[in-house]
Amino acid sequence: MPSPSPSDLSFPQDAFPRLSVVTPTRLMLGTLSSALVGFSLGATQGGQMAQLRFRAEHAHKMPDTTTGWYFYHKSKNYHAMQGGIREGFRMGLKTGFWSLMALSLESTVDRYRGASDMFSTTIATLTVAGAFSLWHRLSLTTAARTARYGLMFGLAYGGIQDLVGLARGRPIGYVEALRRRGARTREDDTHKAL
Repeated sequence: MPSPSPSDLSFPQDAFPRLSVVTPTRLMLGTLSSALVGFSLGATQGGQMAQLRFRAEHAHKMPDTTTGWYFYHKSKNYHAMQGGIREGFRMGLKTGFWSLMALSLESTVDRYRGASDMFSTTIATLTVAGAFSLWHRLSLTTAARTARYGLMFGLAYGGIQDLVGLARGRPIGYVEALRRRGARTREDDTHKAL
């Protein structure tokens, strides 16, 4: 059996890619940007928690001298930085993973449906919200809230992508269907008038 050539392993090129960025690049940039945001949020939260933990653990032995206070703050800042970096990487990996799942599922739904519009984005974000809820074994009310956030994000992000696509001349599935329906209605009205 012949081994696959590199051209067999590549993504098929879209005639009108989302946000005018080809799919592999969009997946990489989306994942990296969400991982960076996750790292920033995780580092901020992790640093604050590590700082509070250090203060709680050392509350019984507060320093008395200027040198003691210097080393106390130096150690506190070191622990805060270490905790921030650790939590930043953890949160960055999590957000990067879930956004990669959403973006790749969006691309898969686009290819399966044969149209790239906000419905593919909404389906992808709702599916990832459901998978997230199942993975973390969230309660039914929390899972419903997660699904609602996924729906709102999918509609907003997909709608923005569709607006950018319309501005750049990319055909949008439901917009083209509405245009065809409007053209058919005008033709029917013209034939009735004759």
